[in-house]
Amino acid sequence: QVQLVESGGGWVQAGGSLRLSCAASGRTFSGLAMGWFRQAPGQERDFLGGMSGSGKTTNYADSVKGRFTISMDNAKNMVYLQMNSLKPEDTAVYYCAARPFSWSVATRPSDYKNWGQGTQVTVSS
Repeated sequence: QVQLVESGGGWVQAGGSLRLSCAASGRTFSGLAMGWFRQAPGQERDFLGGMSGSGKTTNYADSVKGRFTISMDNAKNMVYLQMNSLKPEDTAVYYCAARPFSWSVATRPSDYKNWGQGTQVTVSS
């Protein structure tokens, strides 16, 4: 069983950048497919981007494509979400999630088995 812990959230002005980290314990990320989601108050949990189990395929939601980038450091057992050109509408709680190995990137929260506790990102105008 893998446990996930996000960090790196905080407050930033519009146009700024943040890098979120997701640390795994219990097992390595190797072979897991990963995803990043966010949830604003009163809203559904939305897919942002994900990486296949092979690490060779990434997929991003249109709302963040070109601004957000997912990367993985296997040596540190960390997954990152680099967020640039942040907008006030990016304000939400951000979650990383894991699912068993898959060649594809899943976009539904129900496809993921393991979740972190979330980290708050607030973007001011």
